[in-house]
Amino acid sequence: MSVRVDRDGAVVRVLFDRPERHNAFTTQMYADLADLVGELRDDTTARVVVLRGAGGRAFAAGNEIRDFAGPDADPTAHEAGIRALLRGLLELPQVTVAAIEGVCVGGGLAVATHCDLRVATTGSRFGYPIARTLGNVLPAAVLYRCAAVFGESVTRQMLLASRLVDAERAHAVGALLDVVDPAGLDAAVDDLVAGVLAASPATLRATKEQLLARVDTLEGPPADDERRLAEVYGGDDFAEGVRAFLANEKPRFGTAGYR
Repeated sequence: MSVRVDRDGAVVRVLFDRPERHNAFTTQMYADLADLVGELRDDTTARVVVLRGAGGRAFAAGNEIRDFAGPDADPTAHEAGIRALLRGLLELPQVTVAAIEGVCVGGGLAVATHCDLRVATTGSRFGYPIARTLGNVLPAAVLYRCAAVFGESVTRQMLLASRLVDAERAHAVGALLDVVDPAGLDAAVDDLVAGVLAASPATLRATKEQLLARVDTLEGPPADDERRLAEVYGGDDFAEGVRAFLANEKPRFGTAGYR
């Protein structure tokens, strides 16, 4: 099982456990995480959820691209399921914490930005280098969430220049609560969890509800976003990106005759 859940009283710890693939999310991992989110939605005893990647090298390095390559693969439906999961994660009444160690890109960054708080180790890196890898596009709601967490300027650099952002810069723009040495990550997370458990549950829950209303007001996707996603996922660049990834080659975007 690649999503491992450990419950200790009011604290739920979630481990993405595919270190051999840098914890890249499979369809099954998304389904398991969605099931957990559904269970926690009405759980009045859990107060903190900590999400972390196994192995020390990655929180999660995007999605498992092989899931897009089968004859029955439907990338737009896959994205719709991920969006529903991310929305559910954002709506959880518990305080959610992403404990990040290493690479946090693609789907991993989407999950991290839909958590309430983020702590990372020195050497961690963040980004959406999809313009150079897969040739796909983020759903608007995921893009806007990244801009809300990292700021529009840094988000543009992530997407348009395919730049990865280091932990120090992420902390400087407010995306991270703290940056610690790898050996200190456990202690930093434990200290954060202890602080949340000592706080008023009523205050935390009401604050999360208020912030969610702000998200709905400022980060609603445009009406034509589904059309945009369908065009990109059904286009030549995405087909080439998947082909090149599976062949361990560099994609040749925008050229004729590569299919």
